[in-house]
Amino acid sequence: MQTCCSDTSSNSVVLERLSWLDRLLPLWILLAMAGGLLLGRLVPGLRGLLSNVQIDHTSLPIALGLLLMMVPVLAKVRYGELGHLASDRRLLVLALVLAWGLGPLLMFTLAWLFLPDQPAFRTGLILIGIAPCIAMVLIWIDLAQGDREAAALLVAINSILQVLLYALLGTFYLQVLPAWLGLDSQLVSFSFWSIAKAVLIFLGIPLVAGFLIRQVGVRTRGIHWYEQRFLPRISPLALYGLLFTIVVMFALQGEAITANPAQVAPVAAPLLLYFVLMWSAAFVVGARCGLGYRRTAALAFTAAGNNFELAIAVCISVWGISSKQALAGVIGPLIEVPVLVSLVYLSLWLRRRQ
Repeated sequence: MQTCCSDTSSNSVVLERLSWLDRLLPLWILLAMAGGLLLGRLVPGLRGLLSNVQIDHTSLPIALGLLLMMVPVLAKVRYGELGHLASDRRLLVLALVLAWGLGPLLMFTLAWLFLPDQPAFRTGLILIGIAPCIAMVLIWIDLAQGDREAAALLVAINSILQVLLYALLGTFYLQVLPAWLGLDSQLVSFSFWSIAKAVLIFLGIPLVAGFLIRQVGVRTRGIHWYEQRFLPRISPLALYGLLFTIVVMFALQGEAITANPAQVAPVAAPLLLYFVLMWSAAFVVGARCGLGYRRTAALAFTAAGNNFELAIAVCISVWGISSKQALAGVIGPLIEVPVLVSLVYLSLWLRRRQ
């Protein structure tokens, strides 16, 4: 991994060395989304096959795709630097305020503004907004050449807070706050263990795997071999895992989305605004607070991303796999993936402008 200064001076060189997989990533992602939607629509019984084997209400193929996606990124993290990052109070405070203060409140507001008469979709959006991302966000930060160590630290903190706060925030934004404002409220019960289990599966396993791979590789072959030869070989696996996850995710709900595309629009609008507003606010705040590009990028994508896997699992456990609440969770990645990929390229453009 290069230092911030050397990254800035050689940014154009780095971009020129990108593989075709990296350079054409938006195209591959769009093709994966389209392929998943078509498979879900055209192949009878595929949805049932993919849903038969589950881990905490999440399809096993999706779980495997997420693990494949996260392990190479977490194997790049220099874990010895996390202690230094933990002392950066500006980064931690900004991340907590944005992800756990502004994010849920903004999604609540957008959900009620755009979906006042659609309680099921509105509930699904609110449950998305209270869960910061702990999976795909690592990919976005890595692609944007953000600070991987900051990303790992923020993801770990958000994971712990999800276990402790998700049920409380869900109750507050679905029951307490609407009642205070004279709005309709939703009575929902959350399983603390289900939330903890989802976090342990989708972050704990790849985090331990990435840490062990790095420790073994560095100790047996040395840091130079590990970072200059081994990491470049396994890095494409993260993007393969991302593309595979997208195909499976959209195949699961392809029939529901393509059968009635009009129902996507009311959910898509608040999601689009949410991603853009959260990323923009975090990027501006991080830059003005002097975090530097790499930590600012980590902060921005951490603030903008959401844990759709957890939100979908909760919606399925409470309302069922065919519910509109679960469908709202699936529409989320349909909007998030292309938007955040676009923001990755915007981030790199802003970096070159510095």
